[in-house]
Amino acid sequence: MPVLVTGAAGFIGFHVSRALLDRGESVVGVDNLNDYYDPTLKAARLAELEGREGFAFRKLDIADQGALAAAVEGRGIDRVVHLAAQAGVRYSIENPAAYIRSNIDGHFAILELCRGFEGLRHLVYASSSSVYGGNTKQPFSVEDRVDSPISLYAATKKADELMSHCYSHLYEIPATGLRFFTVYGPWGRPDMAAFIFTRAIIRGEPIRVFNDGDMQRDFTFIDDIVAGVLACLDSPPVKDPAGGPAHKVYNLGNNRAEPLMRMIRLIEEATQRRAEIQYAPMQPGDVRATYADIDASRRDFGFDPHVRIDEGIPRFVDWYKDFHGV
Repeated sequence: MPVLVTGAAGFIGFHVSRALLDRGESVVGVDNLNDYYDPTLKAARLAELEGREGFAFRKLDIADQGALAAAVEGRGIDRVVHLAAQAGVRYSIENPAAYIRSNIDGHFAILELCRGFEGLRHLVYASSSSVYGGNTKQPFSVEDRVDSPISLYAATKKADELMSHCYSHLYEIPATGLRFFTVYGPWGRPDMAAFIFTRAIIRGEPIRVFNDGDMQRDFTFIDDIVAGVLACLDSPPVKDPAGGPAHKVYNLGNNRAEPLMRMIRLIEEATQRRAEIQYAPMQPGDVRATYADIDASRRDFGFDPHVRIDEGIPRFVDWYKDFHGV
């Protein structure tokens, strides 16, 4: 039976779609191909998928419930991987309406769609490490309280988790939210640090490093994320004995808090160029450190990240240079 993948032309959605096709699945991909970042990168990702056996694509806004329903009508969808969203912490300060449209209205439309499916096996949806807000206890655990978001982006992702819990309770939809931690790798997003720094260093342009460089991130390579998404998809939750709904939330991270400056040094080594660094104060909505506790995802569906930044950053830089003809 086909899998619906939203955000199929996005970074994670593209890789998940490709991995599903590689294992013989059929995929219905949807994406609105918006211009939050260069749409030519999204088009290039999509070109890698189109023409492959088992892949069908529809351009649409997931908040448009009618268009969404028409795209999947009669296809027998039995699983959904919902990755479409308006991403980015800083952009949520500039354009909050985009986050309500995509992350709230869009997520609601997906839940309503799933409510109408006969025999839906599993809804897996993207949450974010941003929900941990200003939490200082490390590593971040899914058992931690996350009711103090410091960006609207984080607030919408927490809202998605609550909405999904409610729909799972009311309509018995098996659903799992995945809190992604700083995903990077080939075909990555141009608004993420690895892409921004690599592009600037190659061009000989300065890079801005916030909080005077005192930052740590749980950098997670895309291959590990995809393996985690598919393993989770294949392991739908069940109601707990106490009567709780079949809804779970997990962290997908590399289980390491890496210094940002170390990541920059690895880019310098891979490009064989020195970075011109401009230090700046902390940005509104940003956090100093992220670090994922992955005990639950390791226990429940065997999540086992193994690509450290020493390997992953050079692999990303190699892709960047090849893709851009450097």
